[in-house]
Amino acid sequence: MGQKEAARPGRPGENATGAAGSPDTAGSPADDSSADIASMSYEQARDELVDIVARLENGESGLEESMGLWQRGEALAAHCASWLDRAEARITAED
Repeated sequence: MGQKEAARPGRPGENATGAAGSPDTAGSPADDSSADIASMSYEQARDELVDIVARLENGESGLEESMGLWQRGEALAAHCASWLDRAEARITAED
């Protein structure tokens, strides 16, 4: 999978089955570590997401670390999608 393909996975906020993230992740420690994502540019979030995908594909992380990486990756993907949605809205509003 190329970097551009990995940078915008599926629908943000959905898990592998296409369902929205479960409520049991709300208030988890990952929420604190994801707080910095809101201030990231699209490029920063995309680059970190590409790194996370590579680490997960590498398979050298343990289960706990992989779960944390997955959660952060989903938050980064949602942030990137939000940036792209806002850009698309601006472009279509100008038409």
